[in-house]
Amino acid sequence: MVAIKYPVYQPSLNGNEKKYVNECLDSSWISSKGKFVNLFEDQFSNFVGTKYGTAVSNGTVALHLALLGLGIGEGDEVIVPTLTYIASVNSITYTNAKPVFVDSLEHTWQIDPEDVRRKITSKTKAVMAVHLYGHPCNMEALKKLCDDHNLFLIEDCAEAIGSKYKGQHVGTFGDVATFSFYGNKTITTGEGGMVLTNDGALHDRIVHLKGQGLAKYREYWHDAVGYNYRMTNICAAIGVAQLEQIDSVLSKKRQIADWYREFLKDTPFVFHSESGDVFHSYWMNTILLPEEMDRDDLKQFLIDKGIETRPMFYPIHTMPIYFKKYEKHQVADRLARRGMNLPSFPELNREDVLQITTALKTF
Repeated sequence: MVAIKYPVYQPSLNGNEKKYVNECLDSSWISSKGKFVNLFEDQFSNFVGTKYGTAVSNGTVALHLALLGLGIGEGDEVIVPTLTYIASVNSITYTNAKPVFVDSLEHTWQIDPEDVRRKITSKTKAVMAVHLYGHPCNMEALKKLCDDHNLFLIEDCAEAIGSKYKGQHVGTFGDVATFSFYGNKTITTGEGGMVLTNDGALHDRIVHLKGQGLAKYREYWHDAVGYNYRMTNICAAIGVAQLEQIDSVLSKKRQIADWYREFLKDTPFVFHSESGDVFHSYWMNTILLPEEMDRDDLKQFLIDKGIETRPMFYPIHTMPIYFKKYEKHQVADRLARRGMNLPSFPELNREDVLQITTALKTF
């Protein structure tokens, strides 16, 4: 078994993480009470640029709460890209609403606004924009569509911490936005998520639902069926420490992307670069392989050299649990078949990226 020298991702924990976690342990505030939860909520919402933020236990429940907060339920349709991680779609299913799949754009790999327009029906209640791999969606077009048809706009920013569309952070365009802080995300809390919004009433509703539906002014009185979706003080402490380093992490990841782009120039590999007036946070550095290249063979070749890769997400409409009828999403299908994630963690240096890309060229 060859040792993995270059994993696809590993967290960078070089700041005050241990100090703040020990502070939690010393104070005995280790559950969902404690100063770091409110601190993380305030600091992260300020970073993105929204009025309200509530920390939760992971990115999937953040999406679930966002949908519940908007009143999405049985009989409703939510338009979502098929080329996304399964959590985006599962969260819709949790509410008993129906996910309606749309294709992606060839040049950005993001949700296709024109396909969204074609899929709107009288049952459509929301559009979920997923900023795949850190590249922003066309928020101007999506926002206009939602405004014109009186639809909610949800931003799944799990992979896009720090990404911007026309100078504005993703997560600030829709009615509600969600983020993930899983161990492989740009900043991490181990497990964790956040729901952001500028709507005070929606924020209060989400906070209510995440804490077992506990009434605001009456102890142990529950006036809604809620959930235990809270973030612990320990996770939030790690998040505060991570957020202190966010500018440095984003800068490093942009530099790594520049190296990949430089070394893969004039090769048959297509690097996922910025398209339009956007700031790509490069959560993942992703390439498209030539049509004739066997991805599994390449994956094994790289593993033998200690380089881990992952395939691009499979389109959700092709998975057995969502294969209700035959659908064809040509761009998403083509991208998924050829896409590959390369090592993307912040500690990579120029020589590391050179070795990885040299192996690609050798194959």
